[in-house]
Amino acid sequence: MKILIADDSRVMRQIVVRTLRQAGFGDHDLIEASNGREAFDMTKSENPDLVLSDWNMPEMTGIEVLRQLRAAGNAVKFGFVTSESTPEMKDQADAAGALFFIVKPFSAERFDEVFAPILG
Repeated sequence: MKILIADDSRVMRQIVVRTLRQAGFGDHDLIEASNGREAFDMTKSENPDLVLSDWNMPEMTGIEVLRQLRAAGNAVKFGFVTSESTPEMKDQADAAGALFFIVKPFSAERFDEVFAPILG
């Protein structure tokens, strides 16, 4: 399976990759996007099985990426790994079709709990 990690922080992308490996998902093909526009374009061109997106990114926010993908008919499994969390954000994510909302800091156990049902 291919997993796209979208975050404008290179360090945070590395932490997400490391945590995925610690949770037992390191054998998947992990690709990275450094902003929302890149995440949108890569989702269309690379066809990942899962997108892990930050909420606040330059060019397009994570919620904008998700909404535009859904508007274009793309049903990729999509969720958020973000430092901010408000009830409004969670409601927007749910309404747009996000499968999960993981708040930083996170753990390998949390990743396993969320991704095992999605990735098998």
